[in-house]
Amino acid sequence: MADCILVIDEGTTSTRAIVFDRDFNQVALAQEEVPLAYPEDGWVEQDGEEIWEKTLAVCCAAVAQAGGVGRIAGIGITNQRETTLVWERATGRPIAPAIVWQDRRTASLCDSLKAKGYDSEVQAESGLLIDPYFSGTKIAWILDNVPGARARAEAGELAFGTVDSFLIWHLTGGRVHATDVTNASRTLLYRLGLGGDGGWTESMSTLFRVPLNMLPSVKPNAAAFGECDAALFGVQLPILSSVGDQQSALVGQGCLAPGMAKITYGTGAFLVANSGAEKPHSKNRLLGTVGYEAAGTGAMALEGSIFNAGTVVKWLRDDLGLIDSAADSEAMAAGLKGNGGVYMVPAFTGLGAPHWNAEARGTITGLTRAATAAHLVRAGLESVAYQTRDLLDAFEADGVEISELRVDGGMVGNDWLMQFLADVCACPIVRPDYQEMTALGAAALAAVQLGWIDGAGWRARNVKGTRFEPQMEEATRKALLAGWAAAMRRTLA
Repeated sequence: MADCILVIDEGTTSTRAIVFDRDFNQVALAQEEVPLAYPEDGWVEQDGEEIWEKTLAVCCAAVAQAGGVGRIAGIGITNQRETTLVWERATGRPIAPAIVWQDRRTASLCDSLKAKGYDSEVQAESGLLIDPYFSGTKIAWILDNVPGARARAEAGELAFGTVDSFLIWHLTGGRVHATDVTNASRTLLYRLGLGGDGGWTESMSTLFRVPLNMLPSVKPNAAAFGECDAALFGVQLPILSSVGDQQSALVGQGCLAPGMAKITYGTGAFLVANSGAEKPHSKNRLLGTVGYEAAGTGAMALEGSIFNAGTVVKWLRDDLGLIDSAADSEAMAAGLKGNGGVYMVPAFTGLGAPHWNAEARGTITGLTRAATAAHLVRAGLESVAYQTRDLLDAFEADGVEISELRVDGGMVGNDWLMQFLADVCACPIVRPDYQEMTALGAAALAAVQLGWIDGAGWRARNVKGTRFEPQMEEATRKALLAGWAAAMRRTLA
């Protein structure tokens, strides 16, 4: 009996397939690493064909673990957003490496557009700011730097897609070129809005020099995205949902009412707050985006993006060798009475919200001879909390009051960090026991498409977890935040 949903969770450093049953219990998981390449300073790339091959491999493995394809009612997809692929319509082969969301190679183009005064026009239309983070300038870079690509695009030979669209193309054997509203709203090319209010815009297409004929059709998050080629799994499985990873976690966490918010701590960290049906406009350099759309309902969202979170721990482990595993960071940080005045600003690939400085690079300040490896590790963990506090301050200035913050992602298993986060942010932190919220959101949207659940039931479900309440004295919090502000000023200088 088809009683399960297969979710493809294609992240920045790995691709996973997770199978959920009708009660949203995880019954199978398979994962493959997808390496990143850094060919030049600020460049971050992946092999698009490797993304597809490893995605297919983990899907087959997870289906087998679950007991076979007969149990699978359909597929949900969630993906790293903004990562940009351009491929040949005739063959499906990418014409260049995928340019990952972290990539900063188009910073000079963005600076040029901002200098010409296009910031307000772009924000009014797309909800976004002009920044290398988003897909629009990445597409233009590929067309301008791959010989013959622009002419081929204008002739209709090339297709653009974020990773969801690329996977849908390959899953359906090239029959479907589609994306969803959340991924579309991260391109700089989409008029921000729900339902008929949103869509690709000629003005943004012209500004960023991206031919409209390259762009996929746009669907709600829960929708019919086509059927898989039968040769892949033996049957034509329907694709039932597609959603960007951060919006998927918003749904997974049940943040379906205005003011509810979640933050996902993965490679980067992304705070997304449900802002209701009205189109948001931030005065504090946050992003307006589509939160979700399904079955005639949906919500807009405000988002703040931190470019480096989990990468800090990975750097401390893999490049500096200060810890043997990510779990070691908790004991090292907890073993200190304080941070010793040491602060780390991990601007490895620039700074995201609310600073949006593509040229900033990381700094460590406050070093003395008394500083140890533990101080550096603690500074790396603390930086995640301070950056989160910066985002919360910007949300509050935009009129979005967040009374509690729901968390998920690879870093949230660190109890010390979660308590420090609650203390620095002066906000309760709620951590669910099951933390694969990105995959869970895509599964929930697929279940909506199947008619298994509705939004009200999903929001009302009982979620077991741990709540961290603020415990730090206000004077201590102020002193720590003052130290962080000084470190940030040095970085931005």
